[in-house]
Amino acid sequence: MNEEYLWDKSGAPDPEIQQLEEILGTLRYQPKPLRLAPRRNYLALLAIAATVAVALLAGGLWLRIRSYDLSIAPVAMDTTPPSTPNIGFLSPAQPASPKRRPAIRAAKHDNQEAVAAKQQLMFALRLASEKLNAAYRRTQTPTQIKNQHRAG
Repeated sequence: MNEEYLWDKSGAPDPEIQQLEEILGTLRYQPKPLRLAPRRNYLALLAIAATVAVALLAGGLWLRIRSYDLSIAPVAMDTTPPSTPNIGFLSPAQPASPKRRPAIRAAKHDNQEAVAAKQQLMFALRLASEKLNAAYRRTQTPTQIKNQHRAG
C-alpha cells in the first residue's frame, strides 16, 4: 500500500483502495446549483392567519369578561304561563316587555351573604396561618442535647 496515494494521490494506487473509491464514489458530495425560485407555502400563511384569528378572539373574549359587571344580579325569569296559547303566526302580537331591573333587595341579600362568606374565609386563613407559624417555630428551635460533656 502506498501512503502517498492516500494523502495527495501522487503515488501508485493500490487496487483495493481503488475498488473502495469506486464503491464509495456514489456517496461523494455532489454540489447542486442554488435555486432562488420562490415557492408559495400557503400552509404556513394559513397557520399564521389562524393563530392571529384565535389570538384576536381570545383577546376580545378576555376584554368582554373583564368588563362584565359582577355586581348586577341576574334577572329573575317569569314562570307564569301565557294567557293565550301561542299558535305560531296566528298568535296575537304581544307588546315587547320592558327590560326588568334586578331586585335591589335580592342584590343586597346576595351582597350580605358574600360579605359573610368573605369574613369566614379570612378567619379560616388567619387561623391556618397561625397554626403554620406555630408549627414552623416548633421545628426551627434548637433542641438541647442532654448529658452533653465538654471534650477537653
